[in-house]
Amino acid sequence: MNQERMASVDALWFHMEEPANLMMITAVLGFEGRLDFERLRELVRTRLVECYPRFRQKVVPGRLGQPQWEEAQDFSLDAHLQRLQVPAPGDRAALESLVSEWMSTPLERSRPLWQFHVLEGGAGGDVLLARLHHCLSDGIALARVLLTLTDGDGAQAVAPSRTAPREGGLAKWMRGARAVAGTARTVLRKGAELAAEPILAGDLVRQGALGAAALGKLMVVTPDPRTPLRGPLGTRKRAAWSSPIPLERVKAVGKALGGTVNDVLLAALTGALRRYLEARNVPPEDLHAVVPVNLRPMDEPVPRELGNRFGVVLLRLPVHLAEPRRRLHELSRRMDLVKKSPEAVVTFGALELLGYTPAPLERVVVDVFATKASLVATNVPGPRQPVSLAGVKLRALTFWVPQAGHLGLGVSLFSYAGQVTVGVAADALRVPDPHALIDHFHAELEALSDVVTQVA
Repeated sequence: MNQERMASVDALWFHMEEPANLMMITAVLGFEGRLDFERLRELVRTRLVECYPRFRQKVVPGRLGQPQWEEAQDFSLDAHLQRLQVPAPGDRAALESLVSEWMSTPLERSRPLWQFHVLEGGAGGDVLLARLHHCLSDGIALARVLLTLTDGDGAQAVAPSRTAPREGGLAKWMRGARAVAGTARTVLRKGAELAAEPILAGDLVRQGALGAAALGKLMVVTPDPRTPLRGPLGTRKRAAWSSPIPLERVKAVGKALGGTVNDVLLAALTGALRRYLEARNVPPEDLHAVVPVNLRPMDEPVPRELGNRFGVVLLRLPVHLAEPRRRLHELSRRMDLVKKSPEAVVTFGALELLGYTPAPLERVVVDVFATKASLVATNVPGPRQPVSLAGVKLRALTFWVPQAGHLGLGVSLFSYAGQVTVGVAADALRVPDPHALIDHFHAELEALSDVVTQVA
């Protein structure tokens, strides 16, 4: 039976999974009405399963323990796309509880590593819950793949293919190197709609000497202070998300106070962390966030074989600053420094090399890196205009990447159709009350709006 060796950086995420730290990317898509299940099923079959081989391949062990992709001969779409009822009373709390339960449940490793559930009976409309293993691909690519399910010309899938392209290890490495090198030229073109506010990979590609300096900087960063956000993890996770926040409101704050949309959102998150710690009588010290950075050219289609192509940067959040305006300006300054650094490209190369090492060593290195941070923060811009799936309008979308390295908190800022949703995914032992963070985020955004009123 034909097998394909898993790319080293993808194997890293496969090996990193353990019961207290599942390597799943989770998406929650909320709709304005009931989904036609059979119509959705046909879209998943034709636009995902038939187009992307990874959706019908399972992982099997290869030589020296290196994982391999192999076609699942017993593949059944019914095992991957199912319907569930939201428990009574069907409100937001019941829905979040159900999502939390599945966020705590590992994917079945004897099958292709993805699962969709249509959650029916909740207030406001049906919800599509998607769980996909990180070894399939990175979050940006999978978000784009999920959007191929939506209606209209702007979300066309690639042509169906029953066989995955086969390349040798050197050819794959060269292709990856060319993709990263070309990012600076391509990421600012047509793909700018998806990459307008997060850190741009094009800002990060610099000379090799700068790369060496960046790697040295990452190694000497001191570990984050001990807070309730860090510590042993359990197997129970908590998911929560905010009501949509008008993007125009965020833009107005940034324009008035001298910051980008991204700066305002991260400043509000920083203030929320400060409030959360103060409420627990913990001195507010600066914390590092691991920020994933897309390195895939955005004006090219997602390749059929998917795969991970991203780096990470460590962003030091100015939690110690009490005044919202000062916090925003300092956050903006630090963000500008990060944009001029090649850390993301450097960490991608390190992750790729690490994928060739034995799994126990992978865990040790990733865990050491993770001691330098307290959370994962992602800011993913989605479609600017409303989209529909199977004829039903998508009203909101929340998206989380896994918290590798025994981090217990992930915060997602997802913008879609003129609104932003704040999502919190947390270990129940570290952040048992994720809605407190969301409430603090709203309070910080309000505080920034008050500053705008005062200076007007």
